[in-house]
Amino acid sequence: MATPEAHHSHRDVNGGWLRPAVFGAMDGLVSNLGLISGVAGSSASARAVAVAGLAGLAAGAFSMAAGEYTSVASQRELVLAELNVERRELRRHPDAELEELTAVYVDRGVDPELAREVARQLSRDPEQALEIHAREELGVAPGDLPSPAVAAVSSFGAFAVGALLPVLPYLLGATALGPAVAVALLGLFLCGAAVARVTARPWWFSGLRQLGLGAAAAGLTYGLGALIGTAVG
Repeated sequence: MATPEAHHSHRDVNGGWLRPAVFGAMDGLVSNLGLISGVAGSSASARAVAVAGLAGLAAGAFSMAAGEYTSVASQRELVLAELNVERRELRRHPDAELEELTAVYVDRGVDPELAREVARQLSRDPEQALEIHAREELGVAPGDLPSPAVAAVSSFGAFAVGALLPVLPYLLGATALGPAVAVALLGLFLCGAAVARVTARPWWFSGLRQLGLGAAAAGLTYGLGALIGTAVG
């Protein structure tokens, strides 16, 4: 029998790393740029801005990692609990589950007799039956659940890298906000453009979108910092 020719391939969309990595990097860049902009806007010294930036990096990275781990672990536990329910139903009420799967294929346009036969054959293997019911009823694949550890590590590393960029000029001796803003905005554009390589969106669109969002956040925070510095000065 001839092997079917593969005409295309798909990217991994279930690895659990892309969303926390992208979110972490963008959040690190935008939040730390906003933080040091606010501190600089209050007329603080360059040393104070650098310390605030490093503190924001550490606090944000650990917070992002803990939040991602907890959220992904909770979602995974919920899915596993529902899979146990489905596994129990397949064991206790196989006929009802067979009818349920048959109805799914009938609703998709398969002839009722053929739908029943397909459902019967697919249900002979309990694990295969569980996977099919999980896909049809829960919209998940039991073997492709995201890893909490992968999400946490991806989020931590991406946030730390993103948050480091706006504070890096101060660590290298800068005394004004301008270099930090330039580096951070460049990082936002490049990060958005890099994400476009995965999502297949135009690189310039993703880059400019992130650049615009980051610039707006930094500008608003700088203005708030200036107002607060004037009010308490």
